[in-house]
Amino acid sequence: QVQLVESGGGLVQAGGSLRLSCAASESIFSYNAMGWYRQAPGKQRELVARISSAGSTNYADSVKGRFTISRDNAKNTVYLQMNSLKPEDTAVYYCNGLVRMGPWGQGTQVTVSS
Repeated sequence: QVQLVESGGGLVQAGGSLRLSCAASESIFSYNAMGWYRQAPGKQRELVARISSAGSTNYADSVKGRFTISRDNAKNTVYLQMNSLKPEDTAVYYCNGLVRMGPWGQGTQVTVSS
């Protein structure tokens, strides 16, 4: 059973925007903080944004002010609005729970050209 499905990535020019979506199984999403992670080639996976079950958010310094994480509890879906994209944002983006985690999904590729 697939538990995490990311979508919405693509190729965009620097300064552009993308909106990522992640559909999660209820066992992972319900009453759980959720996070968006990214992994660039040759680098470790890093947490870039998190949202609590109540909607409180936190961001890595590298994306603060440009990315916005949100969640729709009725749809078991978490979103990542990415604005003012930079080439260094290029990575595969994943979502997962923070307290209860599931198997990693396939991720969605984001490529930002300069």
